[in-house]
Amino acid sequence: MSFREVLIVGWQYLRAFVLIYLCLLTGNAISSLLPIIIPGSIIGMLILFVLLAFQLIPAHWAKPGCSLLLKNMTLLFLPIGVGVMNYYDQLSQQIIPIVFSCLISTAIVMIIVAYSSHYVHHERPIIGSASGIKSKQQKQEK
Repeated sequence: MSFREVLIVGWQYLRAFVLIYLCLLTGNAISSLLPIIIPGSIIGMLILFVLLAFQLIPAHWAKPGCSLLLKNMTLLFLPIGVGVMNYYDQLSQQIIPIVFSCLISTAIVMIIVAYSSHYVHHERPIIGSASGIKSKQQKQEK
């Protein structure tokens, strides 16, 4: 790899991380001004999403930094897991409500996904099935 290629790749990573960090700083600033408590990192992610969704910034600007962070996500969660162990006594006393809430929330998510998937896909015919062909013919006759 030539020196020029190294500089180009370095610039792409620097640009991506500066963009992500600016969204984080902006989110933290907005969070401190709001009367309700919303984490600045969440607001920063929403800002980054809006910038990318409305194509105010090209996606390839953020892609190198995002890819690197996603590849190393398990490593980035390690400090959080260690920090949770500081509260082991409290967690062990509340294990039943924690497990119960995890099970209930998982069931709720599964039900919502099932109903929304059914709602979105129930009108679409299965390709290659006789019922799909019949429904197309019925629509054409009307």
